[in-house]
Amino acid sequence: MSYPLFSLDGRLALITGSSQGIGLALAEGLAAHGAAVVINGRDRAKVDIATAKLTSSGYRAHASYFDVTDLAAVKQAIERIESDIGAIDILINNAGMQFRAPLEDFPEDKWLQLLQTNVSSVFYTGQSVAQYMIRRRRGKIINIASVQSELARPSIAPYTATKGAVRNLTRGMCTDWAKYGLQINAIAPGYFKTPLNQALIDNPDFSSWLEKRTPAGRWGNVEELVGAAIFLASDASSFVNGQVIHIDGGITASL
Repeated sequence: MSYPLFSLDGRLALITGSSQGIGLALAEGLAAHGAAVVINGRDRAKVDIATAKLTSSGYRAHASYFDVTDLAAVKQAIERIESDIGAIDILINNAGMQFRAPLEDFPEDKWLQLLQTNVSSVFYTGQSVAQYMIRRRRGKIINIASVQSELARPSIAPYTATKGAVRNLTRGMCTDWAKYGLQINAIAPGYFKTPLNQALIDNPDFSSWLEKRTPAGRWGNVEELVGAAIFLASDASSFVNGQVIHIDGGITASL
């Protein structure tokens, strides 16, 4: 049975930070629904492994090595993709990092690195891709926010600040670019089993607390983010704009 509203046939998607974790899961999901995907990262070996994994499964995948925190590099990379691979129909701003420390002792260099990686990268890549999408009067941008766009926990205040910024940057992108035919939304994952969360996964006290705190009673699996990404990347969401969809097992809905 075919569901054309959710088809991504003929679309090209760029997913930043997609050599592992959530980014790779989303790339695989979009590819399985018909999109060609561009795998991005700074580590060439990881990007090549991820790209080869997708192509060996019969998907159309391309590699693009660039640092999302370097505006000049971003602009050059987007120009190369547009000229050598094709028009970017879908952008998923997924690249991000975490660093934990008490706020009173939080290192300045890590604060600046978090801002560059989690916020500036979304602005740089979003703006660079949008300039092409605006000319075509169409395009989908999906930013990866977090439950920490709404909540806070000890030792991650700067991360929380960056993800709150992603939430509102999503709304700002919608406000400025919807008139050109673009849809810009965000996915806010809860606690998922990813390399970014490995320290928490390995901590039995934290895992026990999380399972009790989350109505669903468990960690999320990255594959459970794919459905929302397909919806937001497809024609099914043609009038959905500026929204943040929480995929968190109910953690933001319950005290």
